[in-house]
Amino acid sequence: MTRILVVEDDSNLNGVVCEYLKYLGYIVDGCQDGREALEYLSDNKYSLVITDIMMPKMDGYELAKAIRSTDDKLPIMFMTAREDIQSKQRGYDLGIDEYIVKPFSLEELAMRVKALLRRADIQETKSLVIGNLKMDREEHVAYIDGKPIDLTVREFDILMKLLSYPRKAFTRAQLMDDFYGYDTSNSSRTVDVYMTKIREKTAKCDGFDIVTVHGLGYKAVPRV
Repeated sequence: MTRILVVEDDSNLNGVVCEYLKYLGYIVDGCQDGREALEYLSDNKYSLVITDIMMPKMDGYELAKAIRSTDDKLPIMFMTAREDIQSKQRGYDLGIDEYIVKPFSLEELAMRVKALLRRADIQETKSLVIGNLKMDREEHVAYIDGKPIDLTVREFDILMKLLSYPRKAFTRAQLMDDFYGYDTSNSSRTVDVYMTKIREKTAKCDGFDIVTVHGLGYKAVPRV
């Protein structure tokens, strides 16, 4: 069963979130500050940590830093009233995976939790093979017919995301924000440049095509 830790000093919100996640079928523990959260983490194995930022004793930033010092894979979601870009950037720089701003609907929280857990499950897969292409997540290297191809880190991550969800259309923002945080000051042309390079470097792949979805973004379509 999937176990989630909720860290929130507002006892009412903590209770509501915990009960809702339990209703969805998750095992949930709740606590009210970062230090208490670290105690829970030392005693239990969690699939996701959802934490506020502003808390007594140890805030969310300190908690994220402490978690990342020993575990670089445990998904972390910030749940906070801070909506400024500086707070978001600081969180992503510390290695968090998702950021939801209060107030939010429980339905939105559920969607983000499910998406984050799904991505984490894919991250555990060591390799992905489609046709003559193999992508090795541990090495962060892609191979065509057993020969490595020269993908940058961002190109590798974007291609892995597309291939992990065949036929699913992604917006340009979605192709970037999971890994780096989407900077709206950059034009969509930045993503298009990445896609052009990925297409060029995977031209000899026989298992899929990267298709432009006009007005939206891109998707990977397996060849029949």
